[in-house]
Amino acid sequence: MRYVWAVGLIVILGVAALAQDTAGKSVGDQLLTFVQSAAELIGRGLVRILNLVLPEDREVGSDLVQPLGYLGLITAVLLLFGILEAARKVIWIVVIVGWVLLVVRIVLDALRVS
Repeated sequence: MRYVWAVGLIVILGVAALAQDTAGKSVGDQLLTFVQSAAELIGRGLVRILNLVLPEDREVGSDLVQPLGYLGLITAVLLLFGILEAARKVIWIVVIVGWVLLVVRIVLDALRVS
């Protein structure tokens, strides 16, 4: 019974800690700030790379940092989901092979083949 109270107290304290705002910002605001910062970082990097490739008189302006950043972030997410989709296919193949081998083992045990 003591463990139930201890676990309950830990859960209540954990929920209360998660519900607190950090510096007046909600979790949603912090998430949006993170996305904005990541997009800006990616955009600045892409603009620098483009400006290295392009001639000096044709450099990309800083007004394209945000659009390039958001497109780069969306592309990274799509690549991640693509990798996960490929991994899911491989996992399904492994699971199917595992089930086939398990069924073969059960049949061999049922027939007493050694």
